[in-house]
Amino acid sequence: MPRSWSLVVLAVLGCAGASPPTSHHPGPRVRDAAATDKDKDKDKDHADADGPPPAIAARTAGMRAMPGLFALYWDARTGKLWLEIARWQRAFLYVDSLPAGVGSNDLGLDRGQLGTTHLVHFERVGPKVLLIEDNVDYRAIGAGADEQRAVRESFATSALWGFKVEAETGDHVLVDATEFFLRDAHDIPETLKRANQGKFTPDPSRGAIALERTRSFPRNTEVEATVTFTGEEPGAWLQQVTPTPSVLTVREHHSFIELPPPGFHPRAYDPRAGYFALSFQDYATPISEPIVQRFAPRHRLEKKDPSAAVSEPVAPIVYYLDRGVPEPVRSALLDGARWWSAAFEAAGFRDAFRVELMPEGADPMDVRYNVIQWVHRATRGWSYGASVIDPRTGEIIQGHVSLGSLRVRQDYLIAEALLAPYGAGAPATEPVKQLALARLRQLAAHEVGHTLGLAHNFAASTVQRASVMDYPPPVVTLQGDHVDPSRAYATGVGAWDKVAINWGYRQYAASTDERAAGDKILNEAFAAGQRFLTDQDARPAGSSSSVTHLWDDGTNAIDELQRIMKLRAFALERFGEANIRAGAPLATLEDALVPLYMLHRYQLEAAIKLIGGVDYTFALRGDGQLATRAVAPAEQRRALAAVLATLAPATLALPEPLATQIPPRPPGYPRGREHFKIHTSPVFDALAPAEAAAAHAVALLLAPERCARLIEQHARTPASPGLADVLDAVIAATWKARRPPGLAGEVQRVVDQVVLAQLITLAHDPAASSQSRAVAGLTLQTLKTWAAAARPADPGERAHLAAAEQQISEAQKDPKLAPPAPLTAPDGPPIGMDDED
Repeated sequence: MPRSWSLVVLAVLGCAGASPPTSHHPGPRVRDAAATDKDKDKDKDHADADGPPPAIAARTAGMRAMPGLFALYWDARTGKLWLEIARWQRAFLYVDSLPAGVGSNDLGLDRGQLGTTHLVHFERVGPKVLLIEDNVDYRAIGAGADEQRAVRESFATSALWGFKVEAETGDHVLVDATEFFLRDAHDIPETLKRANQGKFTPDPSRGAIALERTRSFPRNTEVEATVTFTGEEPGAWLQQVTPTPSVLTVREHHSFIELPPPGFHPRAYDPRAGYFALSFQDYATPISEPIVQRFAPRHRLEKKDPSAAVSEPVAPIVYYLDRGVPEPVRSALLDGARWWSAAFEAAGFRDAFRVELMPEGADPMDVRYNVIQWVHRATRGWSYGASVIDPRTGEIIQGHVSLGSLRVRQDYLIAEALLAPYGAGAPATEPVKQLALARLRQLAAHEVGHTLGLAHNFAASTVQRASVMDYPPPVVTLQGDHVDPSRAYATGVGAWDKVAINWGYRQYAASTDERAAGDKILNEAFAAGQRFLTDQDARPAGSSSSVTHLWDDGTNAIDELQRIMKLRAFALERFGEANIRAGAPLATLEDALVPLYMLHRYQLEAAIKLIGGVDYTFALRGDGQLATRAVAPAEQRRALAAVLATLAPATLALPEPLATQIPPRPPGYPRGREHFKIHTSPVFDALAPAEAAAAHAVALLLAPERCARLIEQHARTPASPGLADVLDAVIAATWKARRPPGLAGEVQRVVDQVVLAQLITLAHDPAASSQSRAVAGLTLQTLKTWAAAARPADPGERAHLAAAEQQISEAQKDPKLAPPAPLTAPDGPPIGMDDED
């Protein structure tokens, strides 16, 4: 997964930690100086000699001591950080993270980003200490020592670092850990290389321990370092965010974490329950059972009174909000994150989930805190919910939410586009602000949900917005002659969220069959109409699920698309100066036009997925759920008609006055990736939006996977539309439709060319099935014959048809001679990555 999940975006990391503190960190104390500089030099000479190393107290005399899980010693004179080790062959967790990032969502190196978690231990071999990472993917749980040794010796471990013993007292040794902490643990040069942002290498001369963020506590030791990279030919993204692009300086954080105490009970993963899975192979399982075992990640939560139906917890789950969040955003995020309290109440816990403001002086990279960080970037981007997890059990030790600060501004822009608040009189911006803040409440709840162990539920929008783990669009309605945003976003966690928390966190009596109890919770929810499907079912362009989509709404995707198209048409007709602030350059009308013109893009995707679509669930044997069912033929044809209606010139052509109101962009307002790409630079291109919208729709409609399903479904059920039926309908609605006069006619020609380019792509796509390529090839040949036989009177139409005939002929001879790809739509989801929000 990309750095959030991911995507799916829970990073399955290992961890431990103490209960979150309620006060700020104590500062490090200073050991009394017991030796002069001359004495220290003598000790150093002694350490370098062949004799035994000096005592730790003598070697660290005069240094700043930071006692804790691992004692640290700071030598200000040499700039070195020393580490005292007394834990041998005893596992703990090592986590790297990025407390001060780069500020580019494209690069993904964000403030507060968690890196990799390692289950590690120290081994001493003579004068050397090795930091060994254990292999947690292969285990023998509960087996005897011989079986466990067989597994350990069958798979490799990793020696992450080697240290030299410089001093020792009893079984305690002292090592110079400076180089270990100053190295690049986050693999930043490789990230830059993958993004084509240049070749960079660490420069040790420009690195140093960040002493103010280096501390040690009884259950965790935290070290932070300034790390600098130098390179050549930095890419555009790096140039955008770095003062001197050939020199990149960040801070990297290292956490040594005590493993959690015994007592946490792992919960077996159920693919229907809405959680992520922590997977490993357990060689101690009987040969009659699956060797791959899976746990559902969860926080530790226990009742004070296990016999009570509802009880206060032994220790609540507490999240802390970044103090750098301004109002009114701060209050909105606190409100949204606190919604989860209701879900835990429904699972039998009173006052078990709290959200508070971060204590002053607290370090958000300290794993004792579950944190919600406010992250700034140069461009809007995704938000993430990641967790530090004990890889042995699935226990979540720290939830770490990163919220992109520009998200609220994008939602504000969408509201400006829909509500046109800057008309005559005072600006009516309060509804605009409230819509944007309502989205932030939902976003806070969504990302916190990931850190509770929950995956996306992209089927929830079909069940009355049943989950904050879906991606919600603003549900704005048309009420007569005005737009109503009052129901833009839901309030509170949904019915599915309560089901998922109940399944994952409910505490059972020792005699309870936990799997059967969980089955009962889920079966009752499914019987009530709840659904769960996730990223794999929604994100791919050719995905088959008929109910799983991003940023869609409504129980029926076709009906909702038609509703949105009416809202879009109404808002476009009145679009103009009232959509931008007084004094703003008229060219910035395009900024608000983009989200309005493309308002239907996600609901359109949902409707397209009905064509060749399949309804299915993650059914288990015996649970009575639906396995698979193709979308009814009539519904597929209704979806196709609704989709083709969005390609009509009357739909895609801009209202005539609007195109003439947008002048070229003035100095200081450059054209960017969130504007329409144009052929008419510098003048606004009235045809470019139609080309981009059509390209988005046709590419999804003719995705290779969808085309193959159409062929298969038609073979099984002749009443279902086959690929030939769909392609004939597309040609009839575009190339062979009556050509309207004026600008609308040019819009139709633009759409025709989009269709032709996508057909040629499909006919030669190695990812497409052979029959899909054959049907597309025949459609092209038929279109070519028709174009050659046509004799239109209009010169523009003759040129249009002649060009089509030539393009098809060239592509038939050589696929490399296919027409240029159509213009793509401006960025819609958060820019730069495809993974989490």
